[in-house]
Amino acid sequence: MTPLEHSLADPLADKATGCVAGAAVGDALGGATEGWTPEQIVERYGGPVHGIVGPYYADWRNARPIAPYHKGDGHITDDTLMTHALIRVYQKAGAHLDAYAMAEHLVPEMMGERRWIPELEAEALPLQRVFLAEKWIVARLHYGHVDPREAGVGNIVNCGAAMYVAPVGIVNAGDPDAAYAEAVDLAGAHQSSYGREAAGVLAAAVAEAMRPGATVDGVVGAALRLAKDGTRAAIDAVCSAAGGLGHWDGSFERLRAAMRPFDTVADTYRDQGLGARRPSRTHSIEELPLALAFLVIAKGDYRDTVLGGVNYGRDADSIASMGGAVAGALGGLSSVPAEWVERVGDASRTDIVGPGRDIADVARRVRADDLERRRAADAAFAELVAR
Repeated sequence: MTPLEHSLADPLADKATGCVAGAAVGDALGGATEGWTPEQIVERYGGPVHGIVGPYYADWRNARPIAPYHKGDGHITDDTLMTHALIRVYQKAGAHLDAYAMAEHLVPEMMGERRWIPELEAEALPLQRVFLAEKWIVARLHYGHVDPREAGVGNIVNCGAAMYVAPVGIVNAGDPDAAYAEAVDLAGAHQSSYGREAAGVLAAAVAEAMRPGATVDGVVGAALRLAKDGTRAAIDAVCSAAGGLGHWDGSFERLRAAMRPFDTVADTYRDQGLGARRPSRTHSIEELPLALAFLVIAKGDYRDTVLGGVNYGRDADSIASMGGAVAGALGGLSSVPAEWVERVGDASRTDIVGPGRDIADVARRVRADDLERRRAADAAFAELVAR
């Protein structure tokens, strides 16, 4: 049985593999355009990007600011490396996760187990690839011995926690409230402020997308219901702007204008001011609202959701990965173009479908434990109120 046939025979596995593989494909496609403007992307590639393309710089080993990473050519980035690491943490814990689970399980994953890193074209510790905001996890939890529930305070506020939190939504499939709560707890060891908030909302969006018969409106509705402060305001503004648009091509100026009041990162993405990535109750990361906006414009279609993020530029890999996770959960594995799945897996020398089946298996075990606890609690409460 092929991976697709296996998933279609099992709705939970179908949606879970669609989510995880969909996130990886979006990540890989967006890696090539990360950090650039739509205009620079069109100039470099001779038009909008419609699939897997090579690096922005041919001499990627030496060109700044890309070196030493081989972005493009179907290579997954740290978004997917961290997502797969979190799935392995779930497999080890066999239960819902909290900030302490990050300290107990994710830190050893990052600093103790060598993995193939496509962008480095070498085996290395994941810690050697991730960004400074993710290195913080190891610095604070392993070396600083900080209370895991408070370790995220003081970190760069960015999309780092949201970019790999989709598995939390799968484990809490159909229950966005539980996904939000679990992700906010887990992410406390990594992020604070609107970075932590975005992780909760992205997990909730995935949990809603995992629901049988889920819709784009339902996903955005769940995100708006649970999101707080600037994150909610940004999602509302950007998705409202997206509602009047028919295609991602030509949408970028309008979406950026809607996002600008909530974003701390400058219009010139690599030229950030002193207020960038600082805690705030009125601001938001850009990646999550844009991912949901492209989902709205594409009406849930996987290909156009991802290509919107890829061609928007800026933090393109994370926008496309988040959008791909939600669209893949909505449509299942068959919604993710098979040729992209195959090429990204081959180029990255990584199984991008199997981890989706793994997290589906974890979700079954966790839900069985949840039901047992619920029955015991209901029985106890029934005794308390019996007359």
